[in-house]
Amino acid sequence: MKHRLCSVLAVAAVLAASAPAAVAQKAKAPAPSAAFPYPIEQSALPNGLKVVTVPFDSPGLAAFYLVVRAGSRDEVEPGHTGFAHFFEHVMFRGTDKYPKEKYDQVLKSLGASANANTSLDRTVYTMTGNARMLDKMFEVEADRFQRLNYAEHDFKAEAGAVKGEYTKNSASPYTQLYEKTLETAFDKHTYEHTTMGFFKDIVDMPNQYAYSKQFFDRFYRPEYTTLLVVGDVKAAEVNALAKKYFADWKRGSYQPSIEAEPEQKGTRYAHVQNANFPPFLGLNYKGPAYSDKDKDLPALDLLLTLMTAENSPLYEKLVVKEQKARFIGGSPNFTRDPQLISVQASVVKADDIPYVRDELTKALEQLKTTPVDAKRLADTKSAAKYGLALSLDSPDQIANTLAQYIWLTGDAQSLNRLYALYDQVTPADLQAVAKKYFVADHLTVGTIAPGEASPVK
Repeated sequence: MKHRLCSVLAVAAVLAASAPAAVAQKAKAPAPSAAFPYPIEQSALPNGLKVVTVPFDSPGLAAFYLVVRAGSRDEVEPGHTGFAHFFEHVMFRGTDKYPKEKYDQVLKSLGASANANTSLDRTVYTMTGNARMLDKMFEVEADRFQRLNYAEHDFKAEAGAVKGEYTKNSASPYTQLYEKTLETAFDKHTYEHTTMGFFKDIVDMPNQYAYSKQFFDRFYRPEYTTLLVVGDVKAAEVNALAKKYFADWKRGSYQPSIEAEPEQKGTRYAHVQNANFPPFLGLNYKGPAYSDKDKDLPALDLLLTLMTAENSPLYEKLVVKEQKARFIGGSPNFTRDPQLISVQASVVKADDIPYVRDELTKALEQLKTTPVDAKRLADTKSAAKYGLALSLDSPDQIANTLAQYIWLTGDAQSLNRLYALYDQVTPADLQAVAKKYFVADHLTVGTIAPGEASPVK
C-alpha cells in the first residue's frame, strides 16, 4: 500500500513556525518502532525558511529538494488558475548570474539531474548530484529562488508550452473525467480546478505577464519554502550553507484566502461520452483533510486497501470470477483541505457499469456493519510499514517521501506520527469511517461510457 495524493483516475490524468536562529534543533532519534528509520534533523532561519537534513549512507551523493507549499489550491483569484504549474516551467528560465545555458552547464559539472513537479498543494524542485559540491547546489538554487528573471517573450514561450501540455493531456478521457469530476464535486473550494488549471485561463495566460511576477513575489518566499537535503551530508554543513545563501531572502506577507467547501447535499454525476475507450466508473465521496492527529485517513486507506486488494472477496468476484471489471481500486486523497475519497473500476462492458456500481456500494455498506478480519487488518498494516521501509533505498526516494509530509504540515516528523496512527486502527475504526464518509449525499459518480448520458444517473 502506498499513500497517494490523488486517485487512480487522477494519476492517469496527470500521467502534485520560525526558530529564533539558524541553529539546528536536532530532533530526537526515532523510536525503534518508528516508520522512518533515519534521523530527521530540522532547523529554521529567522526569515521562516525551514531546513531539513537526513544523513544517509550514499557515498558522494545527495538529493537537494526545495518544497514550496503553493499549488493549485492557492490559486484563489478568478481567471488566474494554472500559475503554480506554470512556475514549474519558468523557474528553469534562469537569472542574470545563471541564465538557462549556464545553469545547465552547472548541472553537468555537478553530475546532477534537476526537475520539478506541481500538484494541488505544492510545487517541488528536485536536484540529485555530487554531495561534495553541495555549496554549488545551494548557490544556483538560492539564486533562482531569489532572483528569477524572465523577459516577456520567455514568459509567452512558456505559457505556450503549458497550453501544449494541457492539450496533450486533455486528449485522454481520464483527464477529461478528472476535470469534470472536480468541477462537479466542488462549488467553492479551489480544488474545483486541476493543477493544470481551467483551459480558458491557460488560453489567456500569455496576457498575464504582470500577474506572473505578482504570483512569484507572493509565494516564492522563505515562509512558504522548506529546504530538504538527504544523503552523504551533515546537518551542520547544510545549516551553515542555508544561512550563507538564504539568510537574506526576504519574508513576504501574502496569505491566500481559500473558501471552505459547503456540505454537499445530494449525489452528483460527471460523465464523458466515448465509445472507443474502456468503460470506467468512479465513486467519489467527500473525505477529510490530512491530519496526523486522528485516525480517519489511516482507517480509510486501510479499509479501501482491504476492500479492493487482489485477495479481497470483491476483487475475486468482480475481476476473477465474473470478469465484469478489469481492475478495482480505491484510496483517500492526502491533501491539506478536504478532498475526495475515490473507489474506481475499469469495467469490461458499459452495460455492466450499473451492476459494478451496485456491487461497490454493497461492499461499502457491508463495511459499515461487519467488522473486517483482525488478522487481515494486521497483515495490511505490516505490509504498509514494510513497503515504506523498502522504498527508502536512495536519497531521492527518501527526499520524495518526506517532501509529502512537509508540504502537508510543514513538519517532516508528521510521517512518523501518521504511521503511529496506522498501528492504532481497529476493525471498529474501519466501521466508523465507513459510516461517516460513504454517504450518498456526499457522492459524485464519474463515468466513461458510449452513451450521451451517465449510465447510472
